[in-house]
Amino acid sequence: MTKSKLLLTAAASLALGTLPAAASAKDAAPGSTKSVVLVHGAFADGSGWMDVYKILKKDGYNVSIVQNPTNSLADDVAVTKRAIAAAEGKVILVGHSYGGAIISEAGTDPKVAGLVYIAAFAPDKGESVSTLIANPAPGAPVPPILPPKDGYLSLDKAKFAKAFAADVRPDLAQFMADSQVPWGVEALSGTVTVPAWRVKPSWYLVASEDKMIPPAAQRTMAARAGAQVEEAVGSHAIYVSKPAAVASIIEKAARSSK
Repeated sequence: MTKSKLLLTAAASLALGTLPAAASAKDAAPGSTKSVVLVHGAFADGSGWMDVYKILKKDGYNVSIVQNPTNSLADDVAVTKRAIAAAEGKVILVGHSYGGAIISEAGTDPKVAGLVYIAAFAPDKGESVSTLIANPAPGAPVPPILPPKDGYLSLDKAKFAKAFAADVRPDLAQFMADSQVPWGVEALSGTVTVPAWRVKPSWYLVASEDKMIPPAAQRTMAARAGAQVEEAVGSHAIYVSKPAAVASIIEKAARSSK
């Protein structure tokens, strides 16, 4: 058969559906979850997910970014549940830092197929971020949280970069410090009722250079949750500094979930 005939035959087969076309990222894993909801943590807002968002969108995922008010856990769970309801089909729910408490409470939603914790708290029933940080291990770094003012917490701007974003570009780390979102004391003390990780598959990315949540504490929470664990060298702001590593574990969760 001549080259021209081979090309005609291939074209005809493709038209009849007998020869598979090149698959898009969205179609690469039939049955896998295509929607991702990203939940930020304390002292930050949803804009920090920008580079993770770009990777996921490029790879064919539907991505929603929750803008939590961080006034109380109940408020943040409500906002997150609205994002889940608006998403197409099943959802991979992703939380960073305090966002892990939010997804632990909101993730029991029937639309949630899996949970991904990014250097995040994973409270059990009756636990809060406050209880999880009450007894730090000897020698663990102390986050530079200032005394509450009008019911809200903030980080010392002069110490923000070293504690929160040590591997983030200095000018961006400074912007993050200056634009930080005050964290409500009620959010810190909000308790989880039914932890979603007990009933949903979970993944956990440990940030090995984290100075806000000690890596050892991250590993302990991940093990308790029965999560599939990966580690990457990065600060607490690993979702900003290492977006490829973060997007990678999210996509693994999406491909494994239905």
